[in-house]
Amino acid sequence: MLVTLEGLDGTGKTTVWEALHDFYPEATFTREPTAGETGSWYGEAVYRSIEDDDADSLAELFLYTADHADHLSRVIEPALERGDLVISDRYADSRYAYQGATLEGRITRPMEYIIGIHRAFTIEPDLTIYLDLDPETAAARAGATNKFEHAAYLAQVRDNYDRLIADDPRRFVRIDASQPPEDVLEQIETVLADRLEAEH
Repeated sequence: MLVTLEGLDGTGKTTVWEALHDFYPEATFTREPTAGETGSWYGEAVYRSIEDDDADSLAELFLYTADHADHLSRVIEPALERGDLVISDRYADSRYAYQGATLEGRITRPMEYIIGIHRAFTIEPDLTIYLDLDPETAAARAGATNKFEHAAYLAQVRDNYDRLIADDPRRFVRIDASQPPEDVLEQIETVLADRLEAEH
């Protein structure tokens, strides 16, 4: 089963992802962009582009897409074939929402274009937990440390996430990320436990 955590920067996704390690110690935990011990040079290239305010937005999309393709073949597909529970901090929906906003005005219907590129090879998650937070609070929490963490841009990203959720309400579960962290985590644990029980 593939479970993904999505949301704007500053919503607490990574904190939740780290906390879930204690509840599912046998699961495969991973993230996108990839980095560190489980990462690749594709992921390192993505992080370099994030820090470059002048990076070409279309070239950046294909860096993310290459990292995703490598991540699938090297980590996610083998884990799913073993029967593992896979929990990923960000996945393809981040690309649709974030790069969809970045490419707005540069190409026609950017989110649909990006989804189309991925459709031929990606694996759809069984469950996507979306941590929802208003863009101003998200930007304040994230600290606006890079070009993707400003409120005006995050407002576009949130609109894209709303479109994705409307198109696939069965897969997405929306969690209010403005709640205290312990309440957010408790709700996610319940959602995940219920879905795992239903799958078995």
